[in-house]
Amino acid sequence: MTDYDDLPDLLPDVRDGLNRKERLVLYCLMQAQNEFNNRNVPTFTLYGRVLEHIDMSQAEFQHILSKMVGLTRNSNDPTRLG
Repeated sequence: MTDYDDLPDLLPDVRDGLNRKERLVLYCLMQAQNEFNNRNVPTFTLYGRVLEHIDMSQAEFQHILSKMVGLTRNSNDPTRLG
């Protein structure tokens, strides 16, 4: 049975295709980069900041990061080469 309270967290937004969790990771990354003077932010620092806002497993966090940097391949996506 589906929990309908979780749907807003899972459904992508029509404006940019990001769901709530992905948007939160980007927001926390932007905030941390500003504090780090636009340098790289350690992954564990970013994960800790994300956890301050929402409960997320390490695996889910890593999946979102991998997706954002393009490390995952979607064989159904015709825009991807290779």
